[in-house]
Amino acid sequence: MSQQRRIILTETDLERLQRLVEQHSGGHNAGLAEMLEQELDRAQVTLSQDVPPSVVTMNSVVIYGDEETGVHRKVTLCYPWDARSDEGRISVLAPIGSALLGLSVGQSIAWPLPGGRTKTLRVISVLYQPEAAGDLHL
Repeated sequence: MSQQRRIILTETDLERLQRLVEQHSGGHNAGLAEMLEQELDRAQVTLSQDVPPSVVTMNSVVIYGDEETGVHRKVTLCYPWDARSDEGRISVLAPIGSALLGLSVGQSIAWPLPGGRTKTLRVISVLYQPEAAGDLHL
């Protein structure tokens, strides 16, 4: 799966994402939910007010780079019901969404994609993080 690096999650995100994994564990997104669950198991959990502003949390706006192509993309990491790929709103259940969750600026990860491919992503910047902005209700 992913490299065995630690990701940082807030208590609130962890709680919500564990419920999301439970909801999708038996459905058509079971494989994606399992990948997300493996990431959650690896997480270093912190209070929302203590998470560094350089960490990708839920509802963060992030710029990441594809290390193979050099292409940068701006996305918002969101829950499946808010996902709109045409608007750059990427679900945490999507492979790239799961990969970005909990990474810090400068970190990269090799992440498996459908069809046996692997994509290496690097977090370039976190433009907006709800916790840093004081938007703890998102």
